[in-house]
Amino acid sequence: MFKYLREDINAIFERDPAARSSWEILTCYPGVHALIFHRLLAGPCWRLGLRWLARWFSTIARWMTGIEIHPGATIGRRVFIDHGMGVVIGETAEIGDDCTLYHGVTLGGTSWNKGKRHPTLGKGVVVGAGAKILGPILVGEGARIGSNAVVVREVPPGTTAVGIPARILTKDGDEKKKAEQEAPTEKKDFSAYAVSRDMDDPIVLALHQLFDHVAKTEERLAAVTGRLRCQGIDCGAADKEEEPLDAESLDKMLK
Repeated sequence: MFKYLREDINAIFERDPAARSSWEILTCYPGVHALIFHRLLAGPCWRLGLRWLARWFSTIARWMTGIEIHPGATIGRRVFIDHGMGVVIGETAEIGDDCTLYHGVTLGGTSWNKGKRHPTLGKGVVVGAGAKILGPILVGEGARIGSNAVVVREVPPGTTAVGIPARILTKDGDEKKKAEQEAPTEKKDFSAYAVSRDMDDPIVLALHQLFDHVAKTEERLAAVTGRLRCQGIDCGAADKEEEPLDAESLDKMLK
């Protein structure tokens, strides 16, 4: 238990610039208090079959910290629950080593059936504030879940998921490599609130490309109809003058 606690304290120093001392972390960080209750009291009682007592300890922890961890949940080492208010971790949820959860995160179930019904987080996952991960899905190692995202499908390792429902933003760590090249002095293994540079919504990127394509298509059509008219060919509806698409203004609206 004390080994886990030392690891938790060191992990907080690495991920939270506001942490000033071990004493401050031990006395003022509700995420640490919730994990102590879970590892020392609620979890062992649950595994021993003392189900009511385990739930009672987890309820006391929720009153004290605002963090609800079901005694049946599996939590790895060096897990950091930052701020923590409103965090809910379900019975069959599994959290890997070195994960970070911010306030308002829910690891919830979507089925009434017994068995595995809550998500599994791989190692090093960062879940932003207010994100909801629902169902027995796997969030791959090193993945990041953007704040307020609603995740209902599996997230591949090393990717970022944003939106409602969540969509995959990056693959194979491309964004992470870019951030490391741009800011080599910053910590490379952690993104606070799962936020990083150039994190554009994939739908917005697709719309930008569509606008550009439509504008280029209009230019080509105008060139073709101009040549046909020069040869005396009637272009029919294509000759009607319409207000051209202002792709630049549309792009600015989406930025």
